[in-house]
Amino acid sequence: MGSWGAFLFSPLLLWSRSRGARLMFLLLILHLGNCVDKVDDEDDEDLTVNKTWVLAPKIHEGDITQILNSLLQGYDNKLRPDIGVRPTVIETDVYVNSIGPVDPINMEYTIDIIFAQTWFDSRLKFNSTMKVLMLNSNMVGKIWIPDTFFRNSRKSDAHWITTPNRLLRIWNDGRVLYTLRLTINAECYLQLHNFPMDEHSCPLEFSSYGYPKNEIEYKWKKPSVEVADPKYWRLYQFAFVGLRNSTEIAHTISGDYVIMTIFFDLSRRMGYFTIQTYIPCILTVVLSWVSFWINKDAVPARTSLALMEYGTLHYFTSNKKGKTTKDRKIKNKASVSPGLHAGSTLIPMNSISLPQGEDDYGYQCLEGKDCASFFCCFEDCRAGSWREGRIHIRIAKIDSYSRIFFPTAFALFNLVYWVGYLYL
Repeated sequence: MGSWGAFLFSPLLLWSRSRGARLMFLLLILHLGNCVDKVDDEDDEDLTVNKTWVLAPKIHEGDITQILNSLLQGYDNKLRPDIGVRPTVIETDVYVNSIGPVDPINMEYTIDIIFAQTWFDSRLKFNSTMKVLMLNSNMVGKIWIPDTFFRNSRKSDAHWITTPNRLLRIWNDGRVLYTLRLTINAECYLQLHNFPMDEHSCPLEFSSYGYPKNEIEYKWKKPSVEVADPKYWRLYQFAFVGLRNSTEIAHTISGDYVIMTIFFDLSRRMGYFTIQTYIPCILTVVLSWVSFWINKDAVPARTSLALMEYGTLHYFTSNKKGKTTKDRKIKNKASVSPGLHAGSTLIPMNSISLPQGEDDYGYQCLEGKDCASFFCCFEDCRAGSWREGRIHIRIAKIDSYSRIFFPTAFALFNLVYWVGYLYL
């Protein structure tokens, strides 16, 4: 045990006695500290080389403030860039968050977009190790912004919660990017002559409000229009087919203006109307043919069938979806008499039968005679002179002919209807 203790404590004794060993230990500590500092410097250099959005430690907040102050010093935001020299070119692109709903009554649709504009302003050039200044909406009112407006907009709302949804970027070469989020109710005049198999192109037009073509020129950026996933859009009865963009010149008294237009192609979904309208109406028509196979003497059966068809037609004509005003309800009540409703004249004629009540006059006449109808109660009927000059048609033959005529006519009507709507 004594030998092990001497072996362990001998280096300490030597270190305490040797001054040169102390100096070597201090030099080793200083060398390790320098290595750590070099690693930190290398990490800072990586931030600059990788060109990430994280500011390098070498650039301080005061430097950015000094750059902004120098840019705004003597800057007049009432004047456009390069005024009196050349037109200002505005590159635009749009990101569509959602479209819908489409209102066919008011002829308008709702769209939610992020609208971006890019232009060059030589007054905003700066020299710095920073390539771009990323700013918020507080800087927007201090520089010149294009006076773009949406020509076919009925109502536009900018998003302000929780802060104004606006973005501003300034590059060191004077390039400016300005984006904002908007919800727009735009006009879309629907052509409903092919309803419910109609297709529409709803436009979104924008241009400068006060600067003509020789002052501001709009151009599409590539890609010009991008859209989000359409499955989350509230189009309801419509389906999104595609989009296209165009550029045209509008000639007005105040000058020629560049108009940028985006067309959103929509087509109406047929599934809703097939289930809610076409199939019930076809079944109602087919149901009316059942009376052709019912005996003409079965008056209760024909009457019940007619009432059921009447109730079905009344349901489709009166059970309309959507909001109706009180004036429309009052007008309908005043124009329709009690017991009569729209579509009541559509009761099939084959369901109407002659009254066969138990009349004493008829039965007294028929007593003791082999007569098939009450016509034999009259002298002319007994002699058969009433048939002279008249066409005698049997009810049973009418039913047999109707069994072929009505289904054939309905099939021809559907053939012409669907071919005309789908292909012509």
